[in-house]
Amino acid sequence: MILKDFLVSAGTEKNLMELILFLGKQAQQVKKGFFCSIRKTPADESTKNMYGEEQMALDMYADDVFISGLQQTRLVRYIATEEQHKIIEVDNPKNNFGVVIDPLDGSSLIDVNLCTGSIIGIYPGHVLEKGASMIAALYILYGPLTTLTFTTGKGVHEFALDDTGEFFLRHRDLKIPEGKIYAPGALRRDYFPAHARWIENLEHSGYKLRFSGCFVADVHQILHKGGVFTYPGFKGREKGKLRLLYEANPMGKIICEAGGAISNGRNDILDITPQGIDDVTPIYVGGREEIRLIEKFMRDE
Repeated sequence: MILKDFLVSAGTEKNLMELILFLGKQAQQVKKGFFCSIRKTPADESTKNMYGEEQMALDMYADDVFISGLQQTRLVRYIATEEQHKIIEVDNPKNNFGVVIDPLDGSSLIDVNLCTGSIIGIYPGHVLEKGASMIAALYILYGPLTTLTFTTGKGVHEFALDDTGEFFLRHRDLKIPEGKIYAPGALRRDYFPAHARWIENLEHSGYKLRFSGCFVADVHQILHKGGVFTYPGFKGREKGKLRLLYEANPMGKIICEAGGAISNGRNDILDITPQGIDDVTPIYVGGREEIRLIEKFMRDE
């Protein structure tokens, strides 16, 4: 079944369905931009984004693909992306949707041919709201397969792109299984005590470390195989590193819809009201048992 037919059969609201289908098409345009790196590496052209990080040429290309497309179609009112300094308000929008986008997560891995992705959250209105108020979330992985995984609050479903340019259903109603994989960010020497005890507990219980450096790819693996991803607060980055709007909330929405959980170590991230588009947060996302355990260690410290 192709994505459009699936959305229709699921009773997806017409305007939301149009937006999801459009974002899938834009992701295919992003993937085409990878071919520019065959003769010229992305690192040959770079600037700095609002976080002081290098913006590769493909980051900016992907950002433009999504923003320009949404402005031209007027399918949303608000656009916030990781590469922009402020929220963009679209002139004369057809809908009141707000979208948050990480246009190309893991772009530093492109030059070594590892998996990258795009992460998107959709709100019924303004984007500076709790993640729990999202009406849909999706991510696209650019790997051996190009896949689109999404939720509209009616389960988590995965589609794969075929050679005709259509996304075909690959997995319906995904549920995060029990598994023993952990993907830990930050240096061990910079861990805080509660987090260090939690990691030791996972290792003692036989969890295997699997960490690629691409947040969306690592969480995708957890969704399919079970376990937990974490990028905690640590010495020098006590508030964490990953973005609340563009990374934590959309991926947390998907994992929670698949039966998992997301936390900053103390509270459900989806219940946090953003103070600004540049908010960062510690992240623990994956199986409910692993999240319950870190919150216990945090309470007991």
